[in-house]
Amino acid sequence: MSKKSVLVIGAGDATGGAIARRFAREGYAVVIVRRDAENLTALADQIRAEGGEAHPFGVDARLEEPMVALFERIEAHIAPLEAVVFNIGANVNFGIRDTTARVYRKVWEMAAFAGFLTGREAAKHMVPRGRGTILFTGATASLRGGKGFSAFAGAKFALRGLAQSMARELGPQGIHVAHAIIDGAIDTAWIAENFPQRHALKDQDGILDPDHIAEAYWMLHSQPRDAWTHELDLRPWMETF
Repeated sequence: MSKKSVLVIGAGDATGGAIARRFAREGYAVVIVRRDAENLTALADQIRAEGGEAHPFGVDARLEEPMVALFERIEAHIAPLEAVVFNIGANVNFGIRDTTARVYRKVWEMAAFAGFLTGREAAKHMVPRGRGTILFTGATASLRGGKGFSAFAGAKFALRGLAQSMARELGPQGIHVAHAIIDGAIDTAWIAENFPQRHALKDQDGILDPDHIAEAYWMLHSQPRDAWTHELDLRPWMETF
């Protein structure tokens, strides 16, 4: 089998890292990206310790030229991209009167514009081969704008629209585009520190396990093309929706 790679934009300590490890276990060369490459050291070391191949890069996904260069470098020096995962969050909570133009623009750049750059560059390399998977991470805010989340909801709505448009354009060309709505708290250090009562629900399977999210992403990538899923939602059994 020829070598294959997966790119995870937003490879954090929870969901993104779990997705990267899941693909590494299947033999993929894993390219992990955050703005600061030093924050990827622990994840890269873990993947390698488990026998996988990891390539960390510090790239600001909001910037066009570095993103174009990243994709070209992967294709030329690592392995053809079989899957690309856009997993950047930008969850901020401000009342509408306190939401500055800078905050709104930054959230849109992180959660929507960076997704466009990622999807466009992925398509450029995948379409000529007639295969590939592009996965976007959504949130509750992809479906409804909650109080204080005007910037986040606006960006996530935009990302969902992008995913729908790309799926309709690229599906007939052999590219599987899917959007995953993660509807609920995830087992992270940030949730544990800021919402300890919510995190305590972990013992009851009341918050999302990053490894279980990663399993769903692998499932999406592995689907036969006669039965592709475009959108799925993941939430704990006790989550209201």
